[in-house]
Amino acid sequence: MRRQTFGTQMQGQDADTASVRPACKRLLLAGLALSVLTACAGGEGGGHHAPHAGRNVGVLLPLSGANARLGQEMLTATRMAMNTPTAPPLDVHDTAAPGTTAATAAQAAVRAGDGLILGPLTAEETAQAAPVATAAGVPVLAFTSDMSVAQPGVWTLGIAPEQQVRRMVLAARQQGRQHFAAFLPDNRLGHALGQALQQVCEENGLQSPQIMFHDSTQEAMTANLKTLSAYDSRAAAVPQPEPVAQPPAPPMPEAAPDTATMDPANPDGAPQAATPAPEAAATPTATPDFPAPPFDALLLGDTGLQLGMVINALAQAHVDNTHVQIMGPGLWAAFATKLGALQGAWYAAPDPATRQAFVQQFMAAYHHMPTPLADLTYDAAALVKALDQNRPAGSANGYAVQALTRPDGFGGVDGAFGFLENGKTRRDLAVFQILPTGGGRIVIPPAGRLRRSAN
Repeated sequence: MRRQTFGTQMQGQDADTASVRPACKRLLLAGLALSVLTACAGGEGGGHHAPHAGRNVGVLLPLSGANARLGQEMLTATRMAMNTPTAPPLDVHDTAAPGTTAATAAQAAVRAGDGLILGPLTAEETAQAAPVATAAGVPVLAFTSDMSVAQPGVWTLGIAPEQQVRRMVLAARQQGRQHFAAFLPDNRLGHALGQALQQVCEENGLQSPQIMFHDSTQEAMTANLKTLSAYDSRAAAVPQPEPVAQPPAPPMPEAAPDTATMDPANPDGAPQAATPAPEAAATPTATPDFPAPPFDALLLGDTGLQLGMVINALAQAHVDNTHVQIMGPGLWAAFATKLGALQGAWYAAPDPATRQAFVQQFMAAYHHMPTPLADLTYDAAALVKALDQNRPAGSANGYAVQALTRPDGFGGVDGAFGFLENGKTRRDLAVFQILPTGGGRIVIPPAGRLRRSAN
């Protein structure tokens, strides 16, 4: 196409202008060929550069299809945060529209000159959009919690397993815990938790954790947990109680005459049965304490029915909060009222009090509770608006990496959060402890700011 344009321009010039030197022609044609090759190299793989990226913000969400309701609510929260006349314009793309993918939506945003992209929703979509955006130098704030897709220029806003594990490991370490282990489901969440535990222990000079991914049957879980906790050797070390000598049985009384079975106050009443001799009271045998397992902190990852089987396995393997700090995922917060059997266990999550103002504002406008994912889009849009308002004079936008990765981070609906240059996201989480009757209470509150050791 560019050759046709060049030729058309030449045809429209006068003879003096058109009669250029052959060397100049060769240089022009060589430059033209190089431009064509560069454009072809861009292809659909992400070479759509955005030399004129401006203030506009691309939004990539599923606005149709199976996740349309969720996507629409997340877009609503985005617009709430941008609801001022001076906010940067939104360039919205439906990643679930027929013939559209996250990659093509990102390409459209780059071609439109968007300076930053909010979204997409899932890890798979983020992996599709990331090459397009990073090649164009456009930052991405995705809404997945899977930090495996994070990279320089691409940040994940979801509350990630790594953030939760880091918060609990550091808290447990402050309480003197040194030996960590994990008993996890053999699924995506389980492996993310295990990888996070391995990484955090390594970063903090702790012994490499024992990590076991268990099967999904009760029998297998119990056997697996007994292996992890060295049950057999611990059981062998339990001192056996001495047999208690039973006192000799008292002599049986001689048979009383029949009149002894009559009630003197009621001679005409029915005969009463003789009172049996009292039995010796059984001496309760105290179960000796099992020795502690070879770890003093145990990370779990199951939810639902499988968590119930894990709880049974813990009891069978004699692993409890006497010697072990049990920890779990933030997903436990949704059903903590049913987890009284895990009393004393921890999970890390945002302090729910921090989102009350947002919830009230959202409900006043839309008359229903916002989904937790709406928190992420609201926070992302609010920080982008703040960066735009503080953009340096003469800059096309305020979305530079230095601005996005400022050390103090940003205040959000779910507490303070911030970005690192390597794509990792930090969060200020609280540590909750499960109560004997179920439910959780904060035992280690969020700091209200980002710590150097925060995620």
